[in-house]
Order: sequence, then C-alpha cells, then structure tokens
Amino acid sequence: MSHKWLPPAELTASGRPLLTAGEVECFTISAVDIEPEGDSPAHFTCKSGVLVLTTHRLIWISDSIHENGAVYIPLSRITHIFSHKKSLKSIFASPRVRFQLSVSSSGHLDPNVSVSGTGSGSRSRSIVVTLVMRGKADNHDLFVTRFWEAWRGRAWESLSPDSGPRTGQSSGAVGSDVVGVAAVSSVAIRMPVVGVAGILRKEQEMWESTDKSLQDAFQDLNALMSKAKEMVMLADKMRQKLLSGSNNQASAASDEEMGSKEEMQDWLLSVGIISPVTKESAGALYHQQLSRQLADFVKIPLERAGGMINLIDIYCLFNRARGTELISPDDLLQACSLWEKFDVPVMLRKFESGVMVIQNKSHSDDEVFARIKALVLKSDALRTGVSASDAAMTLGIAPAMAKEHLLNAESKGLLCRDISPDGFRFFVNIFYEIDQDNAYLVRGNGIYATWVASAINSSS
Repeated sequence: MSHKWLPPAELTASGRPLLTAGEVECFTISAVDIEPEGDSPAHFTCKSGVLVLTTHRLIWISDSIHENGAVYIPLSRITHIFSHKKSLKSIFASPRVRFQLSVSSSGHLDPNVSVSGTGSGSRSRSIVVTLVMRGKADNHDLFVTRFWEAWRGRAWESLSPDSGPRTGQSSGAVGSDVVGVAAVSSVAIRMPVVGVAGILRKEQEMWESTDKSLQDAFQDLNALMSKAKEMVMLADKMRQKLLSGSNNQASAASDEEMGSKEEMQDWLLSVGIISPVTKESAGALYHQQLSRQLADFVKIPLERAGGMINLIDIYCLFNRARGTELISPDDLLQACSLWEKFDVPVMLRKFESGVMVIQNKSHSDDEVFARIKALVLKSDALRTGVSASDAAMTLGIAPAMAKEHLLNAESKGLLCRDISPDGFRFFVNIFYEIDQDNAYLVRGNGIYATWVASAINSSS
C-alpha cells in the first residue's frame, strides 16, 4: 500500500468505517487526495478516496478496486489548521485544506504516541499535510467548516465525571443573575405606549418575545437530542456486553434467562443508530453511504428472520433505528439497488408476484424447498394440503413470506395449488409420477403410492 505512514482504519463488511465508542460521523466527501508536503520517501500520497470526517478522526477510504485499503488521521495529532487564502490561482485550482500534523521521528503517525512524543519515549516532528478535494461537489466550504468545528470541539477528550455538577452550579449562578435583572426591569417604570412609536415598540417587543420562545424551544430540542445520543451509546454498550456475556455463559444459563437476554438484545437493537447517514453529512454520496450502512444494519435482522426479510419490515426497523433522521421509501429502494455495485453479503430480490425482499447471498431456495416438501408429505398434508399459515409455522417466518415460498415452489413443479373459498391450499405434485397410458396404475413406491395409501386410510 502507498500510505503505510498512516495507521490502517477498520471497515465493516460493506466498506463503511468502523467507529469507536463515542465517535460520530460528521461529513463525507469524495475524490480527496492526502498529499504530505516535503521530499521524505516515507510519505506517499493517498490518491482519490472517500474522506469521512468524524468527531475523532479523518478516515480516508480508497476508491481503487485493486487497493481496498483505509487509513485515518487522528484529529488529536493535528496541531494547527492553516487559514485558506483566496487568490486568483486558487479560483481555478482544486480546493485545498492545509494542516500541521505531528508524526514520529521516522515520519510515521503512531496514534499511541502523544503530540509531544513522550508516550513512547521518542521524539516527534511536524509535517504539513494538504487535503486536495478534486470532486465537482459544491460543499467544499461546508466540509472545511465542519473540519474546524470537529477539531475545535475536541470530542476525543473524555469529560470528567464530576464536570456535570460544576456545570449545573455555573448555570444556576447565571440563572440567578438573569432573575435579578428581570426583577429590576419589572420594577422599572414603563413608558406609556403612545402614537406610532409606541405601536412600533410594542411590535418589537412581541417579536423579541417570539424569538426568545423559539430559542428556548430549540435549546430544549438540542438538549433532548444530545441526551438521546447518550442513551443510544449506552444501549449499544449494554447490547455488546449482553452479546459477550451470552457467549461466555451460554452453557450455564437456563432457557428462560437466555430468552430474556435475547429479548433485551432486540429492544436495545431497535433503540437507534449512533451515527446515521444523512444528506447533510454525506452530500452527493448520500445514497452510496446509505446503501453501505443499510447492508451493515440488516445483518442481525436477517439472521433472526432466517436469511430473508420483507422490504417493508426493513423499512420500519431501519427508520425506527434512525430516530429523527427518517428516510423515504424511494431512498430505501435506491440504496438497496446499489448493492449490485458493492461487494456486500446481501441482495435485493423480487418475486414474480412483485413482492420485494432482502436476503443473504448465501441463502438457498433448495433448503426452503426441502423443508416445504417434508411438510407436504406428512399424512395430514397429503389429505388436506397446507396453507400459508402452516408453512409459516414450519419455516418460522411471516405468512406473507411463506406464501411467496409456496408459490415459488409451485413454479418449480414441486407443489400444486387448490383455490377454494377457504383460500389457497398447496399439495405435493404427483402428476409427473402418473403414467399417461395407464392413469390407474399405482407403483409400489413413490409419492403417488403414499398419497393413495393416505387417502385409503382416511376413508376407512
């Protein structure tokens, strides 16, 4: 790889960056080069990749098919961001962002070493790195703004547990000052509202009161959103702990305890996605990044549904997990259709009836057909057939999905359908075992003989 001087970044199965605890995705931009300045042979340029800005890192993912790599730059190692100076030359060139980065004396970036270099006893030096944005998108200025905000926010520095009460005390002091000012202003003599000036002043007071109410409302909403993110992070930590605990104590736990743990995992799984892909953060890459995130999300629901799940069910689960960042059905369908271009383990499938489902690529219809055939060969099913509800109980899926599997088995010649006022009933196909020249000839073995024996036993 041509960027060994940067630490590698972990990716999910769909190619999305694997975020650390408390890390939130802020912005995504395509066609970005990472160019270190200087003539050091250890520093190579990272050409044409997707750059993901988070609260903790700059993650660069290669677009090259032959080089499926990803690296990252911790924001904590950035010591300075240079201000952009507009000139006549910069108007016609690709937008650039220059920043100063602290690396080791050998020129490599070690995230375990502090900026001063005292973490491992080695000295550090600074290099200048340039981000060249060669894409045609018009959101380069927005990316630079988010880059500054993430670097100044210093979210990688964990807050001390006792910082909360101190914040509360300071806010209480400010609140008392505000109350004092309000009390003084209420005691002050108000000027009478007279003439046009009085009407204008009354109108101005009304607008100021409305503006203050809106600001208070948005502050409450922001506080609620921040608390919601904290709850999502807490739920994710609890779910990971339950998963690890269930693996270690699977043999010792009882069935009732394991059932309660699985139910708790389902609740925590539906709480939310910590860093959902949005149009604001992804820009022109919205559907591409949404497709990759959706491929990661459907992994657990597919495992619980037996390898196939209805598209409508995924739409409800995915939107519930995204919280307030809802997506439209068209966005979901477009994201699923992009799976053909990516190397992801899931795919979108459409049955002949028009029902669309999401399934694993490793899912085999032959296994489903074998279970359906075993069901219809039972003595009761040979006489009365099976319904979609019967197949749903056997396969452990929804009746609508079971009906699609039955219709698919019918199209393959395994089943026959009977339509009655009670609905669809499916029987095993015995027509290919019947001799056309002698329809009454029953061989000693085969499905036809089993069906005749079952019919005789039921009449007697």
